[in-house]
Amino acid sequence: MANIIINVSKYIILIFMALYTLSCFTVVQDVSEREKERRLNKQIVYVFLIHFLCYLTLALSNAEEMISIVVFYGLQILVATIYMYLYHYIYPYSNRVIINNMSFLLLIGYTMLTRLDFSLAKKQFIIATSTMIMVSVIPMIMDKYKNLRNYGIAYGIIGIIALSSVFVIGVEQYGSRNWISIAGISIQPSELVKILFVFFIASMLSKRRDLKQVVITTVVAGLHMVVLVLEKDLGGALIFFIIFIFMIYLGTGKIRYLIAYIVGGAAMAGLAFVLFKNRLFDHVMVRVNVWKDPWADISGGGYQITQSLFAIGSGGYFGSGLTKGSPDVIPVSESDFIFSAIAEEFGVLFAMALILVCFSCFISFISIAMKVRNRFYKTMAFGFAICYIFQTFLSIGGVTKFIPSTGVTIPLVSYGGSSVLSSLVMFSIMQGISTIENKEAKKIEEEKRSIEESAGKSKTAPKGKAERD
Repeated sequence: MANIIINVSKYIILIFMALYTLSCFTVVQDVSEREKERRLNKQIVYVFLIHFLCYLTLALSNAEEMISIVVFYGLQILVATIYMYLYHYIYPYSNRVIINNMSFLLLIGYTMLTRLDFSLAKKQFIIATSTMIMVSVIPMIMDKYKNLRNYGIAYGIIGIIALSSVFVIGVEQYGSRNWISIAGISIQPSELVKILFVFFIASMLSKRRDLKQVVITTVVAGLHMVVLVLEKDLGGALIFFIIFIFMIYLGTGKIRYLIAYIVGGAAMAGLAFVLFKNRLFDHVMVRVNVWKDPWADISGGGYQITQSLFAIGSGGYFGSGLTKGSPDVIPVSESDFIFSAIAEEFGVLFAMALILVCFSCFISFISIAMKVRNRFYKTMAFGFAICYIFQTFLSIGGVTKFIPSTGVTIPLVSYGGSSVLSSLVMFSIMQGISTIENKEAKKIEEEKRSIEESAGKSKTAPKGKAERD
């Protein structure tokens, strides 16, 4: 009976996933507020149905830990329900599409981590829930303190110091010295510094956009990337570089800066190739060679990517079914390669829908950036949009052999305390920007309506007076 439920549920999950994905794009259509509210509520129903079927499957497949899994499921539903409804109650001008997508991605992450390593799932849940509580005040802080744009250089200096801390108290993982360990807790500073990095560029370009300001911004941004290269974290350096060139282009509106930095980036890539040839980045050399031909060393360096491709291929369109695959044979499947695990057990169609949900988050971020009139917030929102979608691209591109693996996680889905923390901060900041802009737009609309009503009354007043005379 359990096997029948598991086999049937994977098709039902896929149907609800398709409905949820479709709703991510139809909910933004120009419809009445009541209809939009109805569609958003339907999204929540789809999320909870997918989540219920997943944990029903996990509970039936693991009789020994069934009670623990059911309790864990209940805690997730409790937190998600409180968050999705209470957050919008506290911040009525917040973006509910972002709230729903964020909750959905976290729940999918918990599901897959429960399947792979229950202890990691519980740890991720504790970190994410604690962070959600802490960052819930961010929109309030942003609305209250209007001078966040005044600390550009401070953001840059703090970021460089935080990145450089790995040279003093850092530890090496997977060939890169980009982690610090405090009281047994490992933290990746670059995950948090990229938030400050976006604040720094947005602040600098919101004040002035002349050549001198661009040069100063470039020098400080370049120092961030130099530190990351010295840490041998080339994936992180690439994310920072992409964020930088797109924010510079948006902030200045000058195509020549974009061209200049792309040419400069090409030169840096050439230098990286020289360093690569001289074996100064051994772990990068291994990843590039594996990307070129993983089958040449299938039991060695190519083992991870080949197992990833086998997993994606063996899952097919509909997946092997949750708990029916072998994603645990992929090294680091709980973090860097979680997309492969999802594709194997949920299917390629589900995985493609997941990519579209991530793209929906990007569209929501861009939509907020387009609507905002404040230059500081506009540039910042655009920077976070680029940061989010490029990190997602690097992660999925690496596990599918589209690009060399960079060791980057999928925001909110992959295991990783630093990644979840920075992603939740990013989403909360975007909610803060959306709240401020929507509140301001509502205020302007009400003032405009008030002026129109006053004008209408003044036009009718003489006529009324004449009739009385």
